[in-house]
This record gives sequence, C-alpha cells and structure tokens, in this order.
Amino acid sequence: MSERRFFMYEYHIYSRLKKHANAQKCFHMPGHKARGDFKSKFPDAVLDATELSYTDNLHSPAGIIAKAQRDIAEITGANASYILTDGSTSGVYAMAYCASKRGNKIIVFRNSHQSVWNACKLFGLEPLIVQGVEREGVLQPPDGDIIEKLVSNDANIAGVLATSPDYYGNVAPLARYHDIVIKYNRLLLVDGAHGAHLAFGDKKNYAGLYADMWVDGAHKSLPALTQGAVLNVSFSDLIPVAEEALSLFRTTSPSFPIMASVEYGFKVLANNSKYIYRAKAAVEQFKTENSGLFTFYQSDDWTKLLIDFKPLGISPDKAAALLEKKGVYPEFSDGRYILFYLSPMTEAGDLNTLKKKLTSVLSVRKLKGSYVEKPAFPVGDRSYSFQYALRKQTEWVELDDAVGRMCAKNAGLYPPCVPVIVTGEMITLAAVKTLSQAKSTFGVQDGKICVVKKW
Repeated sequence: MSERRFFMYEYHIYSRLKKHANAQKCFHMPGHKARGDFKSKFPDAVLDATELSYTDNLHSPAGIIAKAQRDIAEITGANASYILTDGSTSGVYAMAYCASKRGNKIIVFRNSHQSVWNACKLFGLEPLIVQGVEREGVLQPPDGDIIEKLVSNDANIAGVLATSPDYYGNVAPLARYHDIVIKYNRLLLVDGAHGAHLAFGDKKNYAGLYADMWVDGAHKSLPALTQGAVLNVSFSDLIPVAEEALSLFRTTSPSFPIMASVEYGFKVLANNSKYIYRAKAAVEQFKTENSGLFTFYQSDDWTKLLIDFKPLGISPDKAAALLEKKGVYPEFSDGRYILFYLSPMTEAGDLNTLKKKLTSVLSVRKLKGSYVEKPAFPVGDRSYSFQYALRKQTEWVELDDAVGRMCAKNAGLYPPCVPVIVTGEMITLAAVKTLSQAKSTFGVQDGKICVVKKW
C-alpha cells in the first residue's frame, strides 16, 4: 500500500495450515495422505488439505478464508475480493457473466487473453474488437475516443473488458475509460492478470482505481503459487451476481496451499514495502547502466523488461535458445523482443547475472545479421459477427487457400497469445503471412486454419 499501516497483516490461511501440519491425515482427502515417497518428493504435502473444521470453505467462507479475503479487499481497495485457485480465467469468466446480464455486446481488445474469447462463446456475447496503433512493433491500448463512439451509439453494449497492463507492460487509459462508462452507465471490467503488483507503491496505473470489477493474477507478479489469483469488485451492486458466477466457475476442490500463497503474496508486500522499492530501483539501475548496450521497450510497467533485438541485428529466438543453454529462461521471444518477466522478488544480483549471460550471447559471431523483420500486425477485416460465425459449419483449409474466407476459430501468435484473426473476420493476406512466419501459433494445425464452410 502507498500509505504506512499501523499493524501487520496476519497470514490467516498459512498459519492455520502450518498449525495442523502434523495432524493425522489418513481419514480425509487428498489421497496422497502426506506419506511415503510422495511426502519425500513433495515436503509441503503436509499443508495440503480439504474443507475441514479448521480450514474453512472457499465457496461459503466464514473463517480463515473470509478473513483473508477481507484483508485483501482492504489492500486492493475493493468492496469485496475473492481468492481464485484456477488462475485469472475463472475471474474473467465471472466478469463476462456479469456483463451478459446487462447487454449482449462487450468491447474487448484484440490482444485480449484466450479466456475473454472463450467467455464470449459461453455467454453469447458479441465482442466488439478495438485495436490500438502499433508502436515499435507492439500493439498499444485503444484510444478512449474509439470506445466512446461505440458505446454512445449502441445501448446493447454492456461495457468494456479491457486488458491492462498487457504482456508488454502497456497500461490502458483507464481513467478515460472510467469517465466514459460513468457517462453512459456501462461497466468497466479489467483483466489485470499481469498487474497485481501495481496495487503497491505508486498505484496510479492500478486497475482498482478505476474498474467496477478487475482480476489480479497474483501468481504472475506476486510471490504466490501458479494458478493463484483474485477477483475484486468495487461496484457493490455486482457483488451478488459475481458470487453467483464464481459458484459456477471456481473449482469445488480448491488448493489450500495456493489460497495460502495468494493471501501471502498480497500481505507480504503490504507488510514490507521495501520489496517493491528495492526491486524497482534495481531494474531502473540496470536500464540506466546498460542503455548504451541494449534498447529497452518503454512501457508503464517496470516488471516487464523487454530488450529490442532489432537494433542488434540478432534474432531474439536464437538468442533466447542460447540463453536457455546458459540456464536463463526468458518469458518469451516474439521475433523482435525478449521479455524477461520480473517481480518484487527480483534482486540486483539476478539482473547482474542476466547482463553477463546476455553479453556472452551477444558476442557469438554466428548470431550477427540473423535478425529477420517481423511483419506489421494486421488490421482485422470484420464482415460478420463473432456469434454468426460460431453457428456455422466449419472446415479446415490450407493457410494459403484461406485468404478471403471467414475465420471460424481464433488464430494468432503464441506467445503472447494475441489473435491475428478473430472468429467472424475475413482472413486477409497479411494475416496469413503473419501466421505463416510465426514460430508458434494457436488456431493453426498442420498448416491449416478453421474457416466457415462454403455451401
């Protein structure tokens, strides 16, 4: 938090699990029973529990989970917060479910996560796609004027489901979006899966300052176990329908270690702001000291360290492969940038090691001149609706034969899991070129793409 607290948050869930770690586990789930070879390979199995008298119930919390969620809401500034053990996806589904009660259309970014498109399928929402301009090879968040034009002309639009920050650290103009939804009585929902850490320190880019509902992907940028996330609600009227949604989408067998780690992730930073300031300072120092060696992509999020390999004339894919041989595993290479995904747990020593490994890779002579220019991100050609295309019969055709056909299944680049062509759009030559040249894609199988069948 930006303001100093007069008390330290307690780790309710972890403390309770630790207290009962040595309790007899033979007569309740899970099946490993914290015994034998399993326990030796997974020592923390003693913390793995189910809904018992001492653990509470995520779907009807009244004890330690309820306390943990109230504290998290206080930290994030929400009226209610809900721990998720299914990643951010169940939170995105819950937001879309709430939107579907207010209209049959929703504004989404082209670089929305796969869960957003799946949610539109599930709830019959028509996604109105907005796409920002491209800067230095990266799509930017859409301008607010585009969104206001759509909202002002269509009463069936429930609101905006924005992605902020995105995988590249770009933060959307959420204050502008907020003003628009207030003016037209719509919802601002934010997939903030990459931005939980923005709740700490200078919070100006944090979704919680502007959104009616938002998801924090705790495991991505906080000290929390994979799949740990939180759904936050600031608009009180949405709380009943949000809880209804979560009863549908959250697992009935949540991981208690994951829940404990989510609570820990938020509270350890609320209790110890030094982690944020120390990590941010280390990143800034790294960028300053190496500004002559590397070109960094400039974004609003300090945890996304992106090095541009175009000025180096080196293929980032090949450089990333060599880094892995040296024990350094980046988040991804997209053909121009390598993303090193940092967090408040990043230390100066980590970045010093990174510099040494990078310098070693850049000195490899065979990499010189290996850079291949990425095609510009294509602009979609939407002729029919998303929902219309979903209702049609489909077939798979070769990419080269798909130009001019209607896409029947999202296809795009992975990483960063951004659709190049969306269901209902007409497939362009630019889209085919982008997909053909990509190292890794989704929605393309054996060189074929799914299209609406011709009659």
